[in-house]
Amino acid sequence: MPEARASDGLAVVGAGLGRTGTNSLKLALERLLGRPCYHMTEVFERQPDVAVWQAAARGEPADWRSLLDGFGATVDWPACSFWREIAHTYEDPWILLSTRSSPEIWWTSFEATIAAGLQKPVPADRPDWAGRRAMVLDLLDATFTPGWRNHDDAVAAYQRHVDEVRSTAPAGRLIEWRPDDGWEPLCSALGAAVPDEPFPHTNSTAEFVAEQHAADG
Repeated sequence: MPEARASDGLAVVGAGLGRTGTNSLKLALERLLGRPCYHMTEVFERQPDVAVWQAAARGEPADWRSLLDGFGATVDWPACSFWREIAHTYEDPWILLSTRSSPEIWWTSFEATIAAGLQKPVPADRPDWAGRRAMVLDLLDATFTPGWRNHDDAVAAYQRHVDEVRSTAPAGRLIEWRPDDGWEPLCSALGAAVPDEPFPHTNSTAEFVAEQHAADG
């Protein structure tokens, strides 16, 4: 099986939606690739990126190589919304589709974390938060579903996204992964030895909610 590409450009493009173990994948891929992995948390530290993602949500072209320079992988929103465009920028990256055991399990996590957080008021003294939230709202409305607040619409959009990735990812370049799978699918695809350490399971629903409460306080 082909190994990951060298250190220039992305080796892995994440197509899995948020709340499918993407924070754990970020840490795992950084361990395996020895390079950073672009996740929504990167946007918190890279405020200029917000405008790039908002423009992409409006259908404007993005300079993906410039935006993702230095990264070895992407996972999570916002990058997963543009997995196909990002993948086409690089030479044969792996497409990593992370999912939950069912759309209902995904919805339960999404509703309690991302959806709940987006409906809270933004502190008046945090314009950076307001900008990021506007970006996420634009992204969900334009690339996921305008009905993301609604169970039926969101679950249907989740399944539609998963089906589309499975049917359109390049043959032989798709990695499917669920949180219980641990290291094996990643290491097998990347030609890497399984680390002698537990897989980094992080950012559970309870942890996410606790962090939001701490931020609100």
